[in-house]
Amino acid sequence: MQGVIYYFIAVSVIGAAVCLYDKGAAAHGWARVPERTLFFWALVGGGPGVYLTMLLIRHKTLHRSFMIGIPAIMILQIVIIAGIYNILYTRGLL
Repeated sequence: MQGVIYYFIAVSVIGAAVCLYDKGAAAHGWARVPERTLFFWALVGGGPGVYLTMLLIRHKTLHRSFMIGIPAIMILQIVIIAGIYNILYTRGLL
């Protein structure tokens, strides 16, 4: 269980770092991070890091796909994790 928590922390930090880099790239004219890369980090569990960073640094907050999509991904992940936990718990595997 502890490993799962560390995993989610790690991918959230990576997602936040990618978001910060993209904000800096936009300001300095560097190569930008593709939007699908930010969604990838959200899909693999880094949604909280990506979303909170977007809000804190005001990056991509005007893009509806991000402001709706990232929270939707996080909600879906919570539902899936809760469902898996419920199945394992009711079968006595936890």
